[in-house]
Amino acid sequence: MPTLPSRDPASPDPDSPRVRRLAESFGADPERYDRARPRYPDAMVRAVVAAAPGPDVLDAGIGTGIAARLLRAAGCAVLGVDPDARMADVARRRGDRVEVGAFEEWDPAGRSFDAVVSGQSWHWIDPVAGAAKAAEVLRPGGLLAIFWNDGRPPRELADAFAEVYQRVAPDVPAARLWRASAEEPYAAVIRRAADGMRAAGSFSEPEVWRFAWELPYTRDAWLDHLFTTGGHAGLHPATVARLAAGVGAAVDAAGGSFTARFTTVALTAQRAESAARA
Repeated sequence: MPTLPSRDPASPDPDSPRVRRLAESFGADPERYDRARPRYPDAMVRAVVAAAPGPDVLDAGIGTGIAARLLRAAGCAVLGVDPDARMADVARRRGDRVEVGAFEEWDPAGRSFDAVVSGQSWHWIDPVAGAAKAAEVLRPGGLLAIFWNDGRPPRELADAFAEVYQRVAPDVPAARLWRASAEEPYAAVIRRAADGMRAAGSFSEPEVWRFAWELPYTRDAWLDHLFTTGGHAGLHPATVARLAAGVGAAVDAAGGSFTARFTTVALTAQRAESAARA
């Protein structure tokens, strides 16, 4: 598994009002989020469990509990922290233990864990303060594992989606996903997160793990998923309808269904055995 090179890129400030509003938009329809968002591959769950020194896991940004449920099924005891009470309520109904609050400011009350994980949410957390908090609550040798799903439809469909977004809603953050790029969508935030781990001074050199998998989508399942992604919650209903019509027509033209290729990218580091506790 390759080591991530050091770099200090420009990326969104998680404390800016605009970014905070975008982060909070995911709780507008938490049931849909929980239903439509892709899960994580079994291989990644097994790798996280194998690298942690024990079963006690803290899920930072637990959301509706998608990653937490996979970890619980693998034998872990999971506690979640999330700033959005609406998302936390769904996670609790699914059987998760959740405390509401921003991870950087959360009080662990003396508790410690074998792993801190964060699925699809670390880019909303200050990378230095978040890494410092993780170091504070991790036991020596504990694992920090943060991960994102990079899902891509076939290139022809991505081009068709890009055309729809350019015409209807070019400023929606999700529109960037369909533009051809040699770089992973989360590459900048992963580099920023790695630098945050280094700045915390309590971790081994960060590593990147990658897990390839596929997921079939029908037209309706894709639209259900699409409107849980960034920026759609603030759109006018007429704009949402135009996007749905355009994207849906593109899927129909491709036969009504397709298979998306996913890469789950995980950034990991171990808390140093000799690191001083905060």
